[in-house]
Amino acid sequence: MNGKRPTISSVHGIVAAAHPLAAAAGARLLAQGGNAFDAAAATAAALNVTEPFMSGLSGLGMATCYIAGEQRIRTLDYITRVPSKFPVGVFKDREETYRHPASAATPGNLAGWCELVRAHGRKSLSEVFAPAIALARDGFPIIEFNTDGINGAVDNLAQTPFFNDWLQNYTRGRGKMAMGDILRQPELATTFEAIAAHGPGYLYGGPLGQKMVAHLAKLGGSFTMADLEAVSPRWQDPIAVGYRDITVHTLPPPAEGFQFLLTMRILDGFDIAAMERNGVEHLDTVWRAIRLAAGQRIEHNKPNPEKLAWLFSDENVHALRARVRDGKPISGLTEQWLPSEPNLEREHTTSLSVADREGNVICITQSLGGLFGCGVVIPDTGVCMNNFLYWGEVDQRGTNPLTPGAELAICTAPSVSTRADGKPVLALGTPGSYGICQTQVQALVQYKDYGLGLQDAIEAPRARLWDGTRVQPESRFDPAVLNTLKARGHGIEDTPAWTMTVGGMQGIALNPDTGAKTGAADPRRDSYVATP
Repeated sequence: MNGKRPTISSVHGIVAAAHPLAAAAGARLLAQGGNAFDAAAATAAALNVTEPFMSGLSGLGMATCYIAGEQRIRTLDYITRVPSKFPVGVFKDREETYRHPASAATPGNLAGWCELVRAHGRKSLSEVFAPAIALARDGFPIIEFNTDGINGAVDNLAQTPFFNDWLQNYTRGRGKMAMGDILRQPELATTFEAIAAHGPGYLYGGPLGQKMVAHLAKLGGSFTMADLEAVSPRWQDPIAVGYRDITVHTLPPPAEGFQFLLTMRILDGFDIAAMERNGVEHLDTVWRAIRLAAGQRIEHNKPNPEKLAWLFSDENVHALRARVRDGKPISGLTEQWLPSEPNLEREHTTSLSVADREGNVICITQSLGGLFGCGVVIPDTGVCMNNFLYWGEVDQRGTNPLTPGAELAICTAPSVSTRADGKPVLALGTPGSYGICQTQVQALVQYKDYGLGLQDAIEAPRARLWDGTRVQPESRFDPAVLNTLKARGHGIEDTPAWTMTVGGMQGIALNPDTGAKTGAADPRRDSYVATP
């Protein structure tokens, strides 16, 4: 009402996802008696169909879950290791890997989805993948973000040797798509049907894996059948920090979400609620904390438990808080060990959150890496390959080097927060590459410190920080505030009022006392909330 999205709440369950049809797919599983784990896998698979440029079964991802039956939070990491035959030394610059088939990491998403269902779901894979199969076979009218994603990739991929396979799969050879055109992916439907019938082994050691390896090998890919057969999603305990009256949980290293938690740990020492919302002191404090935490993540990437404990220690955090307070300009890296140029085409990820009436809560962030990943479509399968190795470092001196068999540190941070009694009260995740750990900080401050409803907190203006002192704040901030921040050393740049540079967040706020679940979806994308 009053020009804003309606608040969508339910006691029966809720799904927040980056496409309306994907959210509906998850809600369908809940309505059919499935739980949050079934619904999350169904939503993730449907996003493969409805957002094929963002994520898919060949991509990578991770989940943070509150498991009601165990009354605890667990995380599931399905980021795979660097392929055993990755060609170290061939690439001299990170950008050389972006559209190269050798940037395709061993797929992890399908293994992760199936593990969620196997471990805690109650539906069969045939039931879980049925919505994705129907969407792929029947097709659906594409909307704004679909159109931009597909057409934006045409010119970029046109010079690659694998362009024709991609063009046929996503445009049926037409070259461009218009809003309202029907996107059908019959080959992908057949692939999902085979997976539903034969299980994840159809990829991990089976016919689909064989097709992937053979086709990529002809183009210069690097993962092998042995790499596929070694894929095994890992259940782990989360890492967590307190912020105000909640505890925020996400995945442990090698996941890079510890940057998000470290930022919240720093900010917990400031009375942000006493500062004017979106005023100079609020933004200056938050941006400085974000930049300092990013520097710590880059310097201490993949920290062991002892190093992680030190990063979160009073000693280190007090020093970082003092640096926030000293007012001296902060300049530093926010992405990788070496400076990099921003490019939005490289930031195509998606996040979803699901809660059911039994108390299970799941937040997933998954991706193909960049826009349609590396762009290679495996013939006759409808599967587009990721380019996740672009987020490693070709320079072996870096803190996240692409060494064969090494763990890959990825900057996603799906989170679930709990109150003092351990009950979940918030699921929050976002896409945005190295901006992920910045976006979640800014929205959480709006939600906890300023008391905004979750939808309003997500819609509030945000900023993206880049290497050096560069900041891209949405222009809905007061210009006078931005001018003062510029004088304080922030490299303010003109930015649209709404931009996906600052992510595309989905979340669910939960009231354990009443059972109410309230979803929120980011208008910066085609996001939506659905209920059973």
